[in-house]
Amino acid sequence: MNDDSQILIARLLTHQTLRRDDKLVKRVLSDELFRAEIDARLLACGLKLLDNVYADHVTLALTRTIEPKIFGARDVWQNNNFGLARDGVALLVVLWAQIILPKRERQETHQHADDDQNDMFGTEKPLPRAEDASIGISYKALLSDFGDKLGKKTRMDMNLGTLAKLGFIERRGDFILEGPLLDLMMDTDVLKERIINGALADVFKRAPARLVAVDLDADLSADLSADIGDLPDAGDEPVSDLPH
Repeated sequence: MNDDSQILIARLLTHQTLRRDDKLVKRVLSDELFRAEIDARLLACGLKLLDNVYADHVTLALTRTIEPKIFGARDVWQNNNFGLARDGVALLVVLWAQIILPKRERQETHQHADDDQNDMFGTEKPLPRAEDASIGISYKALLSDFGDKLGKKTRMDMNLGTLAKLGFIERRGDFILEGPLLDLMMDTDVLKERIINGALADVFKRAPARLVAVDLDADLSADLSADIGDLPDAGDEPVSDLPH
């Protein structure tokens, strides 16, 4: 292993996340040979590099093939290594949907958080960084909309504190903002349509897409409280690509 590979992997293991504008991170994202070396070294340890162009950070996660050997080592499946209960996982999903999906929409239209929404030249701008496109949500609004379903104020405050310590969110006064891990921990392609057209359809005020004439599963049209009941517990497999 060359020095740069060793240093980058050691820093990721130590700090959990690194910014995309870090010198070595920029190199691993642009240098195919360096990326191949990093990927091979991580794979030998059952790890992989997680990154996407919409996030300002990168991190490490377990590979799918190694997950059963780690989380299934006991009699029951450990759905994550953060000790989050169902309401904590549900809160994480809600925060991701409320913060990340609108941010990605702004990024895809090349709009900064404070841009005029009618800017006709927006698509000619470079893709905004997450910190320039992410707005966050009000704690009071979150409590009002989801408090009853997520354990009320005391339980929600406890879970928010845990998520902040883990790096999923940041608290600034009344606002809850995107943390380094929030846009890296879930598979957007898998969850986006279910969240927008299912559990959180009322929140986003969007009618479910009707591309084909089929009967939707009942749980796709259920409200959030029903979806919380479907969230994995100790005996279920994980629903997200949480960094480990």
